[in-house]
Formats: sequence, structure tokens, C-alpha cells
Amino acid sequence: MLKDCIDLVDAYIQWLRQKICVESINGIYEITTPFLDRHNDHLQIYVKRSENGFILTDDGYTINDLRLSGYEFTTEKRRQMLTAVLNGFGVRLSGNELIVEARPENFPQKKHNLLQAMLAVNDLFVMAAPVVSSIFREDVERYLRLHDVRFTPSVKFTGKSGFDHSFDFVIPASRVQPERILKTINRANKQNITLLIFSWTDTKDVRPPNSTAYGVLNDTEQLINPDLIGALKQYDIRTILWSRRDEYIQELIA
Repeated sequence: MLKDCIDLVDAYIQWLRQKICVESINGIYEITTPFLDRHNDHLQIYVKRSENGFILTDDGYTINDLRLSGYEFTTEKRRQMLTAVLNGFGVRLSGNELIVEARPENFPQKKHNLLQAMLAVNDLFVMAAPVVSSIFREDVERYLRLHDVRFTPSVKFTGKSGFDHSFDFVIPASRVQPERILKTINRANKQNITLLIFSWTDTKDVRPPNSTAYGVLNDTEQLINPDLIGALKQYDIRTILWSRRDEYIQELIA
């Protein structure tokens, strides 16, 4: 099993290397990544030199795309959620741009953080227009609090690859249950499921024995492809379908 996990991590990193494209545009480097947004367009980030190293930005794409889709950050609650998401990845907002600053020695991690932030902001807020009235992660947190589940929100672990991985909730071990680590996924597609599998595979060996990962999938607006649930099962990640959440609450409370 350990060798399989190592092979998965190596294959994932090799895939990233093969799929990334870099182009120079007037002294600014455009990096096209294999990660897709909700329009199935490849995410792009831009890198330029600064006095202390590099500035990495999405050039305002993430926020502008949401605004063009009718989603505005007009309430304090929405602004707070955006700030919390960005802070979790060490990313700041400058105007409409998502930005991180990097040095040569931490450039890979900072690029990784910016891409995660772009995906997280897109995933958290895209469904908040007319389709869904609340943010899925917030719904999950409210549900855990309603049932007095002990948890720590927004936890980041460093995996064997050296990359940091963010999880939404960690429920500490008890006398009858191991540590439980939850990741909410509003749109259960191949990309988001693959990212969860990689994050858990990369971090599980640095967590306490028997730690259990859960993918909390929002199936209220879309049917979940059984193949995606099967993929999570192959890597020992338990699935909680939001429509059937009451079936799992006792193992989260314990």
C-alpha cells in the first residue's frame, strides 16, 4: 500500500510537469495549468519579478468571472467568507486580483497555494447565485455545531511531497473513534475528487494511525457519479452524501 501511495504522488507530480505551459508576454510569464474552472477553461496565473522575488496573480480572473455571473460581494458575510478562504491559503486580495508573493525557494508552494485559492473561491461562491442560497461549507459547519460535534475548522497539513493541503474540519480522536478529517466538495467532479485523493494520500502517513478522511459531497443540486464515489473508496476515503448526512452523524459525534 505504501508503494502504491508513493507511485500515486509521483505520477501526480509528473502529470503536473507535463501539462504546465509557460509563455513570456512583455516580461510577464503566463503559466497555463491543467486545472479547469467551471467553464472547463484551464486556470492561468501570471508571474512577474519584484524587489524581493516574484509576484503571482490571477490577474483578477476569479473575482471578475464570478461578478460577470451575477455574484457580488455586497454583504459583510460574503466578504468575511472570501477573506477566510484566502487567508487559509496565504493569498491576499488586491483590487480584484488574487495575489501571493514568493521567493525562489518557496515558489512551488506559493504557486500551489494560489491555484488552490482560485479553485476554492470558484467552488465556494459559484453556487451562491440564484441556484443555491447558502454556501455549502457553511451549511456543513452549521450542521456540525447543531449536533455538538467537536471540531477544528480550516486546518492545513504538510504532506510527504512538501505541499500544504487544506481540509475544512478536523474532529479529534476520542476513546471510540480515530481522528476524522473532513473536506467539503460542492461540485463533485473528477478534478475535485482527484485533488482530494491526492491531498489525503500525501498526508495520511503523517497523521496519527487510523485517521479517517471524509469527502462531504453536495448531492442536492446534482447526482454524484458512482465512479467518483468508487474512486474515493479505493483510497479509503469515506463518502458523506449531504442528502443522507443524518446516517453519518453518530460516527462524527463519537
